[in-house]
Amino acid sequence: MSSPCARVRRVGIFGGTHGNELSGVLLVRHWQQDGAEIQRPGVEVKPFLTNPRAVERCSRYIDCDLNRVFDPQSLGRPVVEDIPYEVRRAQEINHIFGPKGSDDAYDLIFDLHNTTSNMGGTIILESSRDDFTIQMVHYIKKALAPEPCPVLLIEHPSLKYATTRSVAKHPVGKYRI
Repeated sequence: MSSPCARVRRVGIFGGTHGNELSGVLLVRHWQQDGAEIQRPGVEVKPFLTNPRAVERCSRYIDCDLNRVFDPQSLGRPVVEDIPYEVRRAQEINHIFGPKGSDDAYDLIFDLHNTTSNMGGTIILESSRDDFTIQMVHYIKKALAPEPCPVLLIEHPSLKYATTRSVAKHPVGKYRI
C-alpha cells in the first residue's frame, strides 16, 4: 500500500493513446504550447502525445492497441525491424516515464481518453489499495461538486499492468465523451 503522504514530483498527462480519441490530443497539444495552467511549484508536469502515428491517421492504433502492450514481455522485447509500432512506442514511453515498477518512474500519469458510452467525466483507477489515488479522487470529486464525477475501479489481474498509465507509480485514467 502506498503512503498517503508521498510527495508527487513528476506528473505525465497522456493524450492520444488511441489516435481516434481527440480530446486528450487537443489538450496535450494546447499544454505543449502553453502549459501555464498545468504547472505547479515543485512539480514537473509533462504533457505527452503517446501515439502520434495513430493520431496522424485518426485511427485507434497502427499495429496493436498501445494500451495493451505495457506488459513485461512487450517491454522487454528486442528491437528488431518488424517489431509492431505500438510495442516500440511502449518501450520509448517506458524509457521516458519509467522504467515501470522502479523508484525512478513518474509518480502519476493521467491518461486522457474519449468514449462513445454515456460515462460523462469518469475517473478510472486500477487499485483500491493505492491510498494516494483514492485521496486524490476524493479531492477531485469535492472540487467538481455538484457536477458528478463517477469513479470506475478496475482491479483486473493482468490488464492494469499492460496499460499506458501503468508505467507510473500511481496510474489514473480519465474518460470523457
